[in-house]
Amino acid sequence: MKRLVFAPGNGGCTTKELWYPSVQHKLESQGVEVIAAEFPDPELARASYWLPFLREELKVDENTVIVGHSSGAIAAMRYAEQYPLLGSVLIGGYYTHLNIDAEKKSGYFDTPWQWDRIRKNQQWTVIFASQDDPWIPIAEPRFIHQQLQCEYHEFYNQGHFGGDYDKKLFPELITVLLSHLI
Repeated sequence: MKRLVFAPGNGGCTTKELWYPSVQHKLESQGVEVIAAEFPDPELARASYWLPFLREELKVDENTVIVGHSSGAIAAMRYAEQYPLLGSVLIGGYYTHLNIDAEKKSGYFDTPWQWDRIRKNQQWTVIFASQDDPWIPIAEPRFIHQQLQCEYHEFYNQGHFGGDYDKKLFPELITVLLSHLI
């Protein structure tokens, strides 16, 4: 069975809000196992907590897809540098600390990115980005797309895909996931 793990953003966001429940319900109805766990250290989402949690507690492996939103997307990329995944979906992702103190403290930006390893350690990657994201300049996901040479969906009106507004539905994500998992 295919497994999917949600990795939410920092700032206390959980997988019990926004679009996570509706996406989980649809995927589970199609036979996909969905893990919507509460992550440790939800305010800062530090790598020193999240990467071991993904490996040791959630048992993310080569049969698992990580759907990472914001800081969760960064965790997914750093995880794929070290371990094999089935795939990942990076939503509202970025590759620099954006000069934000919480991001500087996260530990994700302390070492250079290993783009080749991220690409080779998974069968596929999909990026969702929006030109009107209030926190992530569109150049960030465009650069990641260039490095990972992956499927890319750019919108002009989706903001940060929740967090900046209460986004309950995400049909584009469901379509992409089902195309890769079913």
